[in-house]
Amino acid sequence: MNPGDTQPTRRAVMTAAGLGLGAALTGTALAQQGSEGFWTREYWAKKGEVSLYLFRKRLAAPTAGETPLPVLFLVHGSSNSGRSSFDLTVPGAGEYSMMNVFARLGYDTWTMDFEGYGRSTVTAGNSDIASGVEDLKAAADVVTRETGRARLHFFGESSGALRAGAFAMARPALVDRLVLEAFTWTGQDSPTLKKRAEQLDFYRTHNRRKRDRDMIRSIFTRDKPGTSDPRVAEALADAELVFGDTVPTGTYLDMTQNLPLVDPASVQAPTLILRGEHDGIATLDDLLAFFAKLPNPDRQFVLLAGAAHAVTLGINRAQAWHAVHSFLSMPPRLDV
Repeated sequence: MNPGDTQPTRRAVMTAAGLGLGAALTGTALAQQGSEGFWTREYWAKKGEVSLYLFRKRLAAPTAGETPLPVLFLVHGSSNSGRSSFDLTVPGAGEYSMMNVFARLGYDTWTMDFEGYGRSTVTAGNSDIASGVEDLKAAADVVTRETGRARLHFFGESSGALRAGAFAMARPALVDRLVLEAFTWTGQDSPTLKKRAEQLDFYRTHNRRKRDRDMIRSIFTRDKPGTSDPRVAEALADAELVFGDTVPTGTYLDMTQNLPLVDPASVQAPTLILRGEHDGIATLDDLLAFFAKLPNPDRQFVLLAGAAHAVTLGINRAQAWHAVHSFLSMPPRLDV
């Protein structure tokens, strides 16, 4: 397949999907889970001896000569792999797959498992942020080759936002628009990171940590109970625990010892900061200070009322999807 090296045109998102944002994110759309026959593919990227799993989903198979769809690459966080984070099925609870939602909106959606997570190679390493940037470099080579896109949209959540931000510093030419969700900059006064730092000696001396069902449940309850459906945590645990009950410690070590890891002055891409009202991973002051230092005037800060840390798996997830799509489909400036 060689669809060409056409640059992204954000207006194409709406027309490619054949529906507007309002129609796409209604309660009806949320109930559509599993009603379409999406086209999916699995791929592997290589980072030395490490095999990295990639998953792709879009509405229909690519065809020769088509205009490439905008690519949205979804970057997972510290405790769960790519597909359970962004393509989760929650029986009887409506739509929870961000990949489904954005495929319907006309995107070519991708995600990956970082080294030590999910289907990717488990090594003796701790899969820290720097390692994740190298993983993203290897993955981006596959995505650009397969899609014909020279530039990609990136969405990172939690430590995935750190990975995506650091990647945007390292490979600015590859990043079209950047969304940092549940991001933290310096970590100053973060209640979540203060609690996590109590285990700092463990993270320094162990490359994997326990990640059982109770730990997965705590992701949804530690900030503000009631911001998610309890069935989500159970479905997420069911999807993740098939890969074992441990995950790497590298991002936890980085977030409790090595922040800041992303220099806002070095992030050139248009950037959306997306924060849940009750998220304890960072303070509002910390994020606003980061936002103020971003050099690109094409930037947005969205505070989602009623949301906590896992905004894309919360009860108000449709608001998060709306904010992301609105940002990614922003019409281009006409004065430059």
